[in-house]
Amino acid sequence: MTKAEFIESLIGSLNGLSEDDIKKSKDYYEEMIDDRMEDGIPEEEAVSGLGTVDEIKDQILEEVPITKIVKERMKPKRALRAWEIVLLIIGAPLWIPITAALIVVALVLYLCFWIIILALYLCDFAVFIWGFGVIIGAFVQQYGFNAGLFMAGCGVASIGIAILLFFGFTKVAQGMIFLSKKMGLGIKRMFVGGKKE
Repeated sequence: MTKAEFIESLIGSLNGLSEDDIKKSKDYYEEMIDDRMEDGIPEEEAVSGLGTVDEIKDQILEEVPITKIVKERMKPKRALRAWEIVLLIIGAPLWIPITAALIVVALVLYLCFWIIILALYLCDFAVFIWGFGVIIGAFVQQYGFNAGLFMAGCGVASIGIAILLFFGFTKVAQGMIFLSKKMGLGIKRMFVGGKKE
């Protein structure tokens, strides 16, 4: 793929971003290809070394806030006609609550991600503290030696389980954060559109 073909394909895939963002991306990748070609790399090799257009599009979308994408997408491309304004006003009792409900559902789902992560760590912390409580209780209470030793062993086991759970919950949290990023990128891709390479 030549530089011109690559840049044209990249611009086409970014349809939906602001003109300023598209121009910045175009200038950046043109300069990057030119720099590589100045270093003696052939044009097609310099282009292919950057990655696919889809990979680059994803990198660009990750950096652009979703509010900016939505604002650009919602910006009218032309003035509304009289009949369109009338339809918007007549349909407002229907589309405003539906839109508000969809926004609330999206926010609640996003909030649930973070609540689940917080709940996992709070449970782990509770098991950890409970282990210390059992160890202290084994020495404070008037149990026999064997019962006290058994309780202290259960406390140490609880602390060990809490430490193991911490590493497991960290992996779960990382997976949920990764999933959250992918969902955000998918939402951005829905707004941007463009050609799929």
